[in-house]
Amino acid sequence: MIVATNLCFRTIPTTCTTVKQQKDPPHQLNLVIPTKTKACECFDLHKELIPYEKAWSWQKQIVKQKKSLLQEHEDCPDTLIVLQHNPVYTMGTGSSENYLNFDVKEAPFDVYRTERGGEVTYHGPGQLVMYPIINLRNHKMDLHWYLRTLEEVVIRVLSSTFSIKASRIEGLTGVWVGNQKLAAIGIRVSKWITYHGLALNVTTDLTPFSWIVPCGLRHRQVGSIKGLLQEFQSSRQYAEAIKPFPDDYQLIDISYRSLIKEFSEVFNLEIHQKAITVPEFWREDH
Repeated sequence: MIVATNLCFRTIPTTCTTVKQQKDPPHQLNLVIPTKTKACECFDLHKELIPYEKAWSWQKQIVKQKKSLLQEHEDCPDTLIVLQHNPVYTMGTGSSENYLNFDVKEAPFDVYRTERGGEVTYHGPGQLVMYPIINLRNHKMDLHWYLRTLEEVVIRVLSSTFSIKASRIEGLTGVWVGNQKLAAIGIRVSKWITYHGLALNVTTDLTPFSWIVPCGLRHRQVGSIKGLLQEFQSSRQYAEAIKPFPDDYQLIDISYRSLIKEFSEVFNLEIHQKAITVPEFWREDH
């Protein structure tokens, strides 16, 4: 399930620019579009717990702004938001309540039905959520390509930073390690502007997933980076290779920096960090 002979948590700079592409091995999909590098503003709230409803409203506000820019034939730069959520369940447009293992009127956490695709999932502390709000006209106007490219970002993060061999499963959206799903993806695209995005379980408490049928898949499991690394650490063969084991905060930071780097590379974007503090976020009309 995990392939490595020596696990090394690589140091990745917080502010990343696009790096020169390397040729993908034959077994990998070459999803990178060789176009001129474009700028992408990144709102970094990866250490913060942001209420789902606030972040959802913020995304829709940004989408509206980008549509206005397109109508005025002005440049429409890309945006990336990275954060964590307070515990919450979200459902896609056509999600079935049959996948909830509780009475929705007595839900353990708030439940939101959104306009994204996919079935029910859980968001909570220890899970990094990436919301790319990008203009696919600047990349490739192909939703299949976009979904596979989001998967590619996570697959590269797991491989390059944690030596975890992840893969796709034909017919299913997301990123898997064996039978465990580590990253869920659900998107909405309006006039070729994307929103919603992906959620990667880093140090997430997986218990709340047992109260739903995640993504409507009854015979699949949910996993996390921390859980896999602990399995890895328990192996005598590799026990000495991964000491000291990073704590939860370190794992979140390592994963965040890797996500930014790989997102920048795969989408051929130059990331510009745009600082926003939690007090500023709350003052904004999101």
